[in-house]
Amino acid sequence: MYYYLTLTRHLENKIAYICYSQNPQNPLIIGKGYLSTGQEAISVGASSTLDEGDWLSPSHRDMGAHLVRGMTVKEIFLQYFCRANSPTWGRDSNVHFGVTSKRILSFISHMGSMTPVANGVAAAMVYRGEKNVVLSCFGDGASSQGIVHEALNYAATFKLPVVFVLNNNQIAISTPLHEQTAVEHLALRAAGYGMPGKTIDGNNVIEVYLAVKEAVDRARNGEGPSLIECKTMRMGGHGTHDQYQFLSKKEFEEWKKKDPILWFKNYLKEKGMLDETGEREIEERVEREIEEAVEYARMQPMPKPEDLLKER
Repeated sequence: MYYYLTLTRHLENKIAYICYSQNPQNPLIIGKGYLSTGQEAISVGASSTLDEGDWLSPSHRDMGAHLVRGMTVKEIFLQYFCRANSPTWGRDSNVHFGVTSKRILSFISHMGSMTPVANGVAAAMVYRGEKNVVLSCFGDGASSQGIVHEALNYAATFKLPVVFVLNNNQIAISTPLHEQTAVEHLALRAAGYGMPGKTIDGNNVIEVYLAVKEAVDRARNGEGPSLIECKTMRMGGHGTHDQYQFLSKKEFEEWKKKDPILWFKNYLKEKGMLDETGEREIEERVEREIEEAVEYARMQPMPKPEDLLKER
């Protein structure tokens, strides 16, 4: 998991750098980047619990989950560069993609709208007699959408094998959590639907893994859905286009000390599972993968207008 945490951080740092460093007249990245800086433990830890036959329904800050599920760094940059051989064949950019061969559902911008889709996939698996699970990811802002409440209620009513992972980074675009709900812990809402709910430290990848694994096992055994609230903090603006700092300097420094990658690195070193050499090798491997992927993606063709309506 340390490799995927590191890869996610470095990959997104590269995306942010490219967004601002290229010639505006000929940008490599068309559009915006939505980063998970400081929140990587949620997507990496949660997705690491899934079996090959399970499905992932990601949100816009789940780069780590894409990587854990088998997306390559080259595929990610092809997508961000809108190349003809990207997962969306150049029709879209950034996080709006999915790969059914890897059992990743396509994400759309309407926050929370993928939760009933996750229910549909889960219901289909139950109908077919499959013992698989859907991991449905969304944020605190999405949790205030009515469609999310409907989806959680439906999943609980029919005991669907869905694990709802709520990334509570406490800021919905520009709205702080206390201005969208009076509930201190969003997982408390689970009781109203008749499903288990748990609030955990979203910066602790081990705690995330164990909590989600318990919920995944429960769902796989036919015991229905769960709601796991992962508390963290958004360490920047809503996206690469948003440079406003929503945290005070004191708040930023406090959360910076809770960095999930730094915490896990120190944990592994204390347990004798990582040393300076191993850390350096992972860093070098990650940087090499990213640079090779960027150069590869740069050289790939852009989509042609005449290919727009061709079936893929």
